[in-house]
Amino acid sequence: MPDTSYTVPVHVGIIMDGNGRWAKKRNLPRTMGHKEGLTTAKKIVAAAARLGIKYVTLYTFSTENWKRAQEEVGYLMGLIKGHLRAEFDFYKKNGIRVLQLGDMSGLPADVQTEIINAQADTAHFTGMTVVLAINYGGRDEIVRGVRKLIQTGTPASDVTEETLARTFDIPELPDVDLLIRTGGELRLSNFLLWHAAYAELVFTDTLWPDYNEEEFLKDVEVFKNRNRRFGAVLNP
Repeated sequence: MPDTSYTVPVHVGIIMDGNGRWAKKRNLPRTMGHKEGLTTAKKIVAAAARLGIKYVTLYTFSTENWKRAQEEVGYLMGLIKGHLRAEFDFYKKNGIRVLQLGDMSGLPADVQTEIINAQADTAHFTGMTVVLAINYGGRDEIVRGVRKLIQTGTPASDVTEETLARTFDIPELPDVDLLIRTGGELRLSNFLLWHAAYAELVFTDTLWPDYNEEEFLKDVEVFKNRNRRFGAVLNP
C-alpha cells in the first residue's frame, strides 16, 4: 500500500485552464491570457519548491490543442520555446530539473531542440522536477506504451502494470497525489489518466492567470486533510 505518512504531496498535477476566458473578460487577445498564465506558472512552481513538493506536472499543450486556431498554436509553441530558453536562471535558483512528457516527435524541430537543451542543462539539479506535458495525452501515452511492448515482442503473459508503466515517457514519474484544475471545468481532459488513478482532485473556478500562491497553499491543505485509503479500509 502507498505510504500515507505525508505532510505535502509528492507529485502535483495541474490543469492550467482559463487563460482564454481570462483574456476575453478583459477584451484582450487569447495570446495575452497565455502570456499571463506563464507568469502564474512560475509563481506556483516556486511556491511548490518552497513547500518541498518533489514533482509538479503542468498540462502545457495537449494532443487535442492542435485543433485550435493556427495563430494561437503558433503563439503557444513560441511561448514554450522562449520560456525554456529564457528561464534557466529561474530553474537554477530553485534547483529545478525540467522534463518533458508527451510525444516529442510531433513537435516542431526548434521546440524539440529547446526541450532537449533545457533537460540537459537542468539534469543535475536536485531540488524539484517540473514536468512539462507538451503534445501530451493520457490515452496517447498508454497507446504508445502498448506499441512499445508489441514492438519488443513482450509476451502477453508478461504484460503487467509494472511492465507497461516502464514504457511510458518518464518511467520513474510517481503517481499523482494531488490534481488541481482551475477554470471551473470538472473533468480530467485526458491528463495523466494512468498516473492519476488515485489522485485527490481539487477543482476551482479561479481562472489560471488569477490563481495565486495563497489558493495553491489552500489546495495543498485540502489534500493533507483528505483520508486516502487506496481501496482499503483503514482502522476498521
